[in-house]
Amino acid sequence: MSDFASYDEFKKSTEKSGYFINEDKDFVQALLDSINVNIDRYGYGACPCRLASGDKKKDLDIICPCNYRDSDLNDYGACFCGLYISEEVLKGEKTLSSIPDRRISTLKAQKSSNDNNKTSANKEIGKLKVPIYRCLVCGYLCGREQPPGKCPICKAESERFEQLL
Repeated sequence: MSDFASYDEFKKSTEKSGYFINEDKDFVQALLDSINVNIDRYGYGACPCRLASGDKKKDLDIICPCNYRDSDLNDYGACFCGLYISEEVLKGEKTLSSIPDRRISTLKAQKSSNDNNKTSANKEIGKLKVPIYRCLVCGYLCGREQPPGKCPICKAESERFEQLL
């Protein structure tokens, strides 16, 4: 998602990907404008509802669309900032409620996991011919030497992939 120009353009490109955005045009345009401010400020479109560090590697999980979007849509009907909404919310079949910020608990869990993995990093998982990469935004998996330049599903850049195996 490199173009955060206008509500109509963003809505059109988002719907092509199978996602829906909030129908409040002024609210969405304010979010898009804030993402553009972050692009100007940091060089990447960090979520305007979270504090960015200015270090792209540390903030990859909060570049719009953030890594938490799909989980939030499934569990709450909207992403944390309210930009993306589920089809059920769009149709009025589900009402919105407070959405907790998953980032804090995720970062804590990753730190704990990294500490534990240092001791088990040498375990053999299996014999694979190529590495497996997962898109942190939508979960797309691929087996290849390098991650794709862009995710074929959500169009996230290659840096948004993590190597699983």
